[in-house]
Amino acid sequence: MRLTPRETDKLLLHLAGELAKERRARGVKLNYPETVALISSEVMERAREGHTVAELMAYGRTIVSADDVMDGVAEMIHEVEVEATFPDGTKLVSIHDPVETTETLVPGEYMPADGDLVLNPGTEAIEIDVTNTADRPIQVGSHYHFFEANKYLRFDRKAAWGKHLDIAAGTAVRFEPGESHRVQLIDFGGTREAHGFAQLVEGKLDDSAVREAAFQAARERGFLGMDDEDSAHNGEDAR
Repeated sequence: MRLTPRETDKLLLHLAGELAKERRARGVKLNYPETVALISSEVMERAREGHTVAELMAYGRTIVSADDVMDGVAEMIHEVEVEATFPDGTKLVSIHDPVETTETLVPGEYMPADGDLVLNPGTEAIEIDVTNTADRPIQVGSHYHFFEANKYLRFDRKAAWGKHLDIAAGTAVRFEPGESHRVQLIDFGGTREAHGFAQLVEGKLDDSAVREAAFQAARERGFLGMDDEDSAHNGEDAR
């Protein structure tokens, strides 16, 4: 018997479907691969018998119930697509929401609390105007020491000392070439130490010697915004 790769895949899917059917018959709840395999193999067999695509789309939603699967599996399967062989050729059968969902809690599900999320409560923020003088976009992450941000960003770097963007952790602000944005900055917490970044700062942010050394290094390396006439700061607290 010589089989094409496509036929081999179909036989493997059929085998997985039969295994899932046997486990379900023994009362074993199906996992994600078993559920998909069982639905797919049943649809392929019905297609071989001559049922229409419309009939199989409806039938596919009756093969497995929520009681047949492990908790959370029903919510994982939004659609099953099967290329089945019909008497008049191969057609794609799409089954939407093939397993009914339940009202029970789903493992890993998020349950948002009531009310609005307050970002960095109790902290004081300042606002500064930032201009991208480069010819390409510049992106700054939420916890990047803003003083050390890209040298082609023009803003009051002294005012940004020891601060980072007042945005959600893991997000960033993108500055397009030639554009200006006003951003909010807040103080770093914790031990208030900075290491790495643009390698302007190595040490405690509250150490005056570290600060003055960083200011000098920034000037020598051409970071914009180190001189009063080369910066923009509105001088007002944002909160």
